[in-house]
Amino acid sequence: MDQGGRTGPKPNGDLMSTLTPLDPRPVTTRALAASRRERPPARRGAARRRAMLGAAYAAPTAVMVGVFFLAPLVLVGWMSLHRWPLLGPPTLNAPDNYSRISDNELVRSAAWFTAKYTVLMTVLLFVVAFGLALLVQQRRPAVGFMRTAFLMPMAVGFASASLLFLGLLSDEIGPVSDLLRSLGIIDGYVSWTSGSPESALGSAVVLVLWRFAGFTMLILLTGLQAIPLEVYEAARIDGATRWQTFRRITVPLMRPTIALVLTMMITGSLLAFDQFWILTRGGPDNGTTSLVMVIYREAFIRLDLGSAAAISVVLLAILVIFNVVQLGVLRRRS
Repeated sequence: MDQGGRTGPKPNGDLMSTLTPLDPRPVTTRALAASRRERPPARRGAARRRAMLGAAYAAPTAVMVGVFFLAPLVLVGWMSLHRWPLLGPPTLNAPDNYSRISDNELVRSAAWFTAKYTVLMTVLLFVVAFGLALLVQQRRPAVGFMRTAFLMPMAVGFASASLLFLGLLSDEIGPVSDLLRSLGIIDGYVSWTSGSPESALGSAVVLVLWRFAGFTMLILLTGLQAIPLEVYEAARIDGATRWQTFRRITVPLMRPTIALVLTMMITGSLLAFDQFWILTRGGPDNGTTSLVMVIYREAFIRLDLGSAAAISVVLLAILVIFNVVQLGVLRRRS
């Protein structure tokens, strides 16, 4: 009781007893709910307008992805379940298109060749590109010229580059055979693109190295330059050799960049088409026929779109599984 004779709430616990019961929700939830209730209508309207503006900016990209990726993907899956001639109505034949893949001798030989080409091309391209990136990493005289020269082949379209190599390697009009004969390296005429599967594969490998080594070098160079110089200086002070620095510092810190480069190279090798279609036509004796070339032949030579779609779905599944496994391994090691 106060001096006026009035009774009032006692401090501490009695005061709390006069209030409304506590909200059973956590304090953070109550605070968020209160802030939302107390937010002025103008702020809520501004937030809604920002959300609508963001959706408007993203809408063109979403439409492009839906029209040019999701819709064709669904159509390919649907086609793979049908006998779908290029001219004529489709008929359902699931799962015959998939069961016939294992019985197709050309598919088996193309799968083996594609796997062999992927391993060979990935190793060679990575080694050459990484060597070029290390060569032009430090500032030195003419390093800018070398970077530009290594990247210049990327300005040539892949189909144009394939036609260029077809002319250079021609045993009739190409200068390569004449140059090698004058140096005494070869004797007589050599058919680089159709003489044997090994020479045809080597021609395609040289073409891809010339075309993509500079671009891959640029990506790896970006990863190299992102490594702080203080890390190298500390390793040098500790007495680390160049090999130890490369193995213990450069490679681990470049793991995300290396993963990106390997994913691009392996995906591009599994989907190889232009270099073999223009240079070798899949020959000799289907020795350089890739999986994408088999898909092309099934669709536009045998006019069986359903079979081509089934092979495409299987190839897509292989690519997805590979990328998921690779990213999982990278995440665990990181």
